[in-house]
Amino acid sequence: MKYLILAFTLFLGLNTFAQVQEEIFESFKLQERRDVSYYIPVDYDEEEQHTLIVVLDGDYLFDAVVAKAKFYHRFNGMPPAIVVGINQSKNQLRYEDCAFDAENGLPTEKAKLFFEFLGMEIIPKLETTYTISPFKMIVGYDLTANFENYFLFKENPLFNSYISISPTLAPEMESRVPERINALDKEIFYHLITETEKSNSTQQITQLHTALAAIDKETFHYYYDEYETDHTSIAAYGLGKAFEDIFEIFKPISPKEYKQKIITSDEPVFDYLKNKYILIEETFGFTKKVDLNDIMAIYAASKKKEEPESLKELSDLCKKEFPETMLGFYFEGEYLEEIGEPKKALRTFEKAFGMAEIDFLTKDMALEKMDALKADFGY
Repeated sequence: MKYLILAFTLFLGLNTFAQVQEEIFESFKLQERRDVSYYIPVDYDEEEQHTLIVVLDGDYLFDAVVAKAKFYHRFNGMPPAIVVGINQSKNQLRYEDCAFDAENGLPTEKAKLFFEFLGMEIIPKLETTYTISPFKMIVGYDLTANFENYFLFKENPLFNSYISISPTLAPEMESRVPERINALDKEIFYHLITETEKSNSTQQITQLHTALAAIDKETFHYYYDEYETDHTSIAAYGLGKAFEDIFEIFKPISPKEYKQKIITSDEPVFDYLKNKYILIEETFGFTKKVDLNDIMAIYAASKKKEEPESLKELSDLCKKEFPETMLGFYFEGEYLEEIGEPKKALRTFEKAFGMAEIDFLTKDMALEKMDALKADFGY
């Protein structure tokens, strides 16, 4: 028995390991070989769009980012993601890759080549190999966190989301970044993570935070977190919160969202669901299957707010999304009840009775509805 357990454990280990690939990348731009790591989901589906996450300082940030991407996708908190880690610790390459001129704050010649290496070699390779969505994220720490800002200054920035962990900012970056974001029409997510320990960059980071927080644009989503730790430890903090914030709209409807945004809204409750999924697709380039949790939240709100039309639209959606189950016909039966069509309601509940149970809906519930209608109207 112990050998079977050992074999199963080894299989799991190999299966997990197989998701991460290591490559020595021959870079034409840099004229050197670079160590690169790739995480490809074990359930990769070429028919689905995948968020691309580029991780600088991959030697120590790659594993942490992969863990977050796997966890949030597993619990329906974000689209599937492909993660690429650029290793930069060997021979202190990060200091060459991401160097900037101390006078004007612009990247050095080597840093410009590293910029092109990411934008013209790494990303195109992944886009031709895998199904990558338009929504892309980049993660960096101190010097590399500053470097990621340079992508904002492209005519059409490569990345939609920037996770900046305790950046060591180049001169004038605290004003250049907000000015550039104000000028952009592109949807941008920017998460700044800092520590309480003071450093040479503290004043610049504070100024950057103040300027970013003052930007009032629908297309700009800014998040800021400060942790009581030092500059070294901060690299391990905040990634989970950043993922939580950036992919908030993607997550299933929460009790808080239900109470604060759906029940209090003057709009039809089904419109909330419809708009949520349109926004997910527009933002992340990913067509998300309607979550059963969200169906039940909208059903409860339709009943609570006495909106039969929302119930009808929900029943139509369920017939499409959950065609083998009772959902669509059961909800339609309740809709017909509410608008005073008992005969049609009875026939509809009979259809629901012949279909598969799902979540809280059982055949007994459909039968109870049928018996009640027959008793009330003598059918």
